[in-house]
Amino acid sequence: MDSMLINRDPDIMSGAPCFTGTRVLVQNLFDYLEGGSSLEDFLEDFPSVSRATAVAVLEAARVRLFDDAPAA
Repeated sequence: MDSMLINRDPDIMSGAPCFTGTRVLVQNLFDYLEGGSSLEDFLEDFPSVSRATAVAVLEAARVRLFDDAPAA
């Protein structure tokens, strides 16, 4: 995934993927959505993550999912 969106640094959150320039775990976004919270809820609780960045991460995950899926 684009390093402009996500960073992994062993000195930040033990190397777990974070939104670049923050200490916010990318997993938090997926946990919020999986738990029924909205993107708005996530952005309100993590103001250091921009809407554009969150949407770009979701889009990149979607593209990767469909690129890796076997054809029917």
